[in-house]
Amino acid sequence: MTAWMLRTETGPAHPAFEQWKAEREGGASARERVASRVPGGGGALRVPGVLVGAVALAMLACGGGVAHGAGDGGGFGAATGHGTHGAPVGATSTLGAGGAGDPSRRNDAVTAGGSSWTRAAGVFSPPGSFVPSDALTYDTRLVPAGARVEITEFADPSGTRVEARLRGLVPGRAYGMHVHTSPCGADPAAAGPHYQHRPAATADPVNEVWLDFRTDEDGDGSAKARQDWAFREGGARSVIIHDRQGGAGERAACFTVPFGPGRVGERAGAPGPGPGGGVT
Repeated sequence: MTAWMLRTETGPAHPAFEQWKAEREGGASARERVASRVPGGGGALRVPGVLVGAVALAMLACGGGVAHGAGDGGGFGAATGHGTHGAPVGATSTLGAGGAGDPSRRNDAVTAGGSSWTRAAGVFSPPGSFVPSDALTYDTRLVPAGARVEITEFADPSGTRVEARLRGLVPGRAYGMHVHTSPCGADPAAAGPHYQHRPAATADPVNEVWLDFRTDEDGDGSAKARQDWAFREGGARSVIIHDRQGGAGERAACFTVPFGPGRVGERAGAPGPGPGGGVT
């Protein structure tokens, strides 16, 4: 059974908010002054994931960008941890383990006003492993066991932005990645076809969510996609990593991610429930 926890509290501004404010008002020198006041020295800020989400929503509302930090704030540093984080007053926070007891997974979510921010992070393992995982690798030469994935979704009435971050893959290699319609399974085909905003017979990055990326010398990669539409409730359930970029390719790995809360989809004018498409 998954435990869901909610906590709201008031108090002094979080260092992440101070950092964002300082960057907007004073540039790099102000940012350094804020970092120097954070316990633990002048190194990188380590901010709980939900607080990062709340700050991200505030930044989106003000037209600012979103920066990912190291450690828990960036997701990878705490992919195996669980706990309760404080959410700002006026926001709703839900956290908990994902999947059927998957200890490698972490979920964070924040909603405020007409916007939402969600993050899911996991660690890849082969199907049938002793430790279950919602992140499955079907080809460990391309996606080694222990590689990590983080998917973040920002949604508001104007549309949806999906970001992917990965670590521990093959260095200097191109990968394809798409959002798919069904959860991952032991069979790579279980994730179904590409999610499509409007059913079509061909693959199209405007009608679908493509997250193709190339890894750096450390095997890390990232990608983002912005669409002016929202996911149908229950229509998008996973991301598939393919062995090549473009509209198709062999399925190397899969991560179960339930995208798109229904209330956001309705505000954005997404079409009603229907087939996700026929492209693999």
